[in-house]
Order: sequence, then structure tokens, then C-alpha cells
Amino acid sequence: MKVESNNYAFIDAQNVHLGIKSLGWDLDWIKFRVHLKEKYDITTAYIFIGFIQSNQKLYSSLQKAGYILIFKPVILDGEGKVKGNCDADLVLYAILEKDNYDKAIIVTSDGDFYSLVRYLYENDKLLLVLSPYVKTCSKLLKKEAKEKIYSMDNLSKKLKR
Repeated sequence: MKVESNNYAFIDAQNVHLGIKSLGWDLDWIKFRVHLKEKYDITTAYIFIGFIQSNQKLYSSLQKAGYILIFKPVILDGEGKVKGNCDADLVLYAILEKDNYDKAIIVTSDGDFYSLVRYLYENDKLLLVLSPYVKTCSKLLKKEAKEKIYSMDNLSKKLKR
């Protein structure tokens, strides 16, 4: 009998969306949630995402698929592009929840998470870092995740919308 793990995913939504889009395909978030559960025993999947009122339909579908959404108010950068700046929230949740999960998956290519990844790795809490696109993945992140970094760029057949 297989012993179920209690693993959590912490997902940088904007980084994942843009990374996958740069590969020329769109991620099916519902399929991705199933993939996380089946492949990595993810019981809880947090998505860190900027809140935009017009995206309510997207948020509802993500919640229905089993994600827990952590919203951040958005701001506009100097070029009028929306910025969610969810990095600190992701780090905070990963640390605050550490006693509630066996292992964590961090889903991003953003080097801002290298300290979190190093901490989780050193404390045997890192299952893996799942990078949307290996070529744009931060070198700092790769260095800290060591052998526990994987790329999503070969998952298009399985996870494409």
C-alpha cells in the first residue's frame, strides 16, 4: 500500500504564465492541478496572483480546480503594465506552512526565490523547483535547487490548453 505524502505547491502565477507563453503554448491550469496531485502528491496548491477585477472568471475556475488563491493588489509599472509583486507572500506562506507539509514544490523561474529554495533544501523540505522554462530560469535558483530542479517545457502535450 502506497503511503500518501502531504506535499504543498507554491506557485508564482505570473512567472509561470509568462514562462509557458514564451514557449508558444498556454498552460491548462486544471490539468496542471491534476498533474501536481498525481505526480507529486500535492495536497495543497497555493497560487500567488495579482488581483484584477475583470479576471473573476479565471479565479473562480482556479478555485474550482482545487487551488488556494492568495491575492495581491496590483499596481501599474512605469509602462502601464500590471505588476502583482507576490514574491514576498509566496516566501512567507512557504515558511509559515512548513510544519504542515512534508515537502514543497516551488513553481517559478524567478531568482528572487533562491533564499527560500536554499532554506527548504537545507532543511529537507524541498521536493523540487518546477521551472516553466529552463532557458530563462535564474542561475541562482538552479544553483540552490541543485539536482531538484525540473522544467515544464517538455510538458506541453500533457498540460497544453
